[in-house]
Amino acid sequence: MGRGLQFIYLLTLLLLFMISLKSVDSKCVLFNFGDSNTDTGELAAGLGAYVSPPNGRLFFNLPAGRFCDGRLYNDFICESLEVNFLSPYLESSGSDFTDGVNFALAGAATEFRDRFPFPLPTQVNQFLHFKNRTRELRPLGKGSMISEEEFQTAVYSIDIGQNDIGISFAANLSYTQVINKIPSILSRIRDSMETIYESGGRKFWIYNTGPLGCLPQTLVLRKKNDSVLDSFGCLEEYNNASKVFNVGLSDLCDELRSNFTNATVVYIDKYSIRYDLVANHTKYGFEDPLMACCGYGGPPYNFKDDQRCGAQGTSACSLESRYISWDGIHNSEAANEIIAAKILSASILSLKLS
Repeated sequence: MGRGLQFIYLLTLLLLFMISLKSVDSKCVLFNFGDSNTDTGELAAGLGAYVSPPNGRLFFNLPAGRFCDGRLYNDFICESLEVNFLSPYLESSGSDFTDGVNFALAGAATEFRDRFPFPLPTQVNQFLHFKNRTRELRPLGKGSMISEEEFQTAVYSIDIGQNDIGISFAANLSYTQVINKIPSILSRIRDSMETIYESGGRKFWIYNTGPLGCLPQTLVLRKKNDSVLDSFGCLEEYNNASKVFNVGLSDLCDELRSNFTNATVVYIDKYSIRYDLVANHTKYGFEDPLMACCGYGGPPYNFKDDQRCGAQGTSACSLESRYISWDGIHNSEAANEIIAAKILSASILSLKLS
């Protein structure tokens, strides 16, 4: 298939996917798996971690379990689809699973990490337990009351991989060694998608990973005197690793799209969206594209690993300021709003065209 035809095909696929989500005849149900990019409170609920102010200062007016000054991009997607924000799976008080569940955990990877015990395979097992428990409670009129049909027509979104790559670099592996670990990461994502498919899931929304080399945290901790920076000041080696992972993830989605019967696999190029914010930050009204709003140290990055946002001595930019990075690791609400809008408008669709 030619480049132009493949673009039209995938764009049409995403548009039809979005139309099906907003059908007046069906209820939209979402199940999300991932890390802190989409964690709506699982780390706080599951591990008792304290997410301190000024997190949540914009929309929620208090910390809401999110590493952000307000809403995450998946919160904006929920708003657009007119469903409730997804409650974290392990939240014991005030949860509402009517419209789905969020299994994402800050710090999670595709394999087990110390202090972060819910990697992607565990999150999928949590989903299977949730589904089985729902089946048991439904005849009693209890629980989420999500029907079998709704489990099948639900959207299963996965946003994970950033920590896998970051952990590998943090272990002082060479670039080649990091790249050599990517097939194993992708294999675990494949296994999770196949498990969901075998349990009846038919709609998949798969996000690639962002430009790690543009994160203030990466630039503070990993930039050396001989590091190669791109024209916008990002670490090329880290961004290249992200790109290699993303190409593999795109290929995986292409393969599973062919292998899965009566299923939809949509692959979203979040890397391009996020990098565009850095490259064209003035167009979007952002200041200092590589500097955190909340942190310690001031320019050029305002990040210190042992004094992260919310710690004593740190400070946040003014409420009127617009920064891409909230705390040196995670996006600000302003950035998340743009990311969600571009996803929902289908203006950026990750394409395997080369």
